[in-house]
Order: sequence, then structure tokens, then C-alpha cells
Amino acid sequence: MRIPYIQIDLWLIILVIVVVVAFLALVIVYGIRAHQQQVSAGREELLGKVAEVTAVMEPRGTVRIEGEQWTATLEKGRAEPGEEVLITKVEGLKLRVTKKE
Repeated sequence: MRIPYIQIDLWLIILVIVVVVAFLALVIVYGIRAHQQQVSAGREELLGKVAEVTAVMEPRGTVRIEGEQWTATLEKGRAEPGEEVLITKVEGLKLRVTKKE
């Protein structure tokens, strides 16, 4: 039994090769960019950010930053809910904050 000869147009082959090469080039470029970006998570990322007080702080209370609740200690004074404070230090799972001026 013979299989009939199937002829594929040369332009179709070239088009498929170009599309595959372009896709692979795009994947490689975005892969390299992803590896070069600096990690934006962790303790260092919180320092200097502004948090909102959610419970009275005198000096301990809670704050919300980026949708997360954190236990925090105010360095001096008192802060009411809704006030903004600046994160100065991260100690484990607790934050040290000062009033935002």
C-alpha cells in the first residue's frame, strides 16, 4: 500500500517557523527580565512605608499595611485609628513606627 504524497506549501512552512522563533524569542526575553528584577518582598520592603493605625496605640497597637494587620509599637506618644504612621524597624513579626509628620 502506498501513501499518497502530501505537498505542503513552502510559505506555510516558513510562516510556522517564523511564528515559533518569534514566540521562543519572546519567552527568552521575558524570562531574562524576570530573573533580573529585584525581589520586592520581605522586611526591607516595609521600611519607610506608611501604615494606617487600626487600634489605639499607646504605645502598642495594630496597623494595616498593604491589606495586612501587623502588631506595632509607637516610639512615642499616642496614635488614634485612622492616623498614618511611618515604619522605622521590623523586629520579627512586630513593627516599630513613628507618627507621620
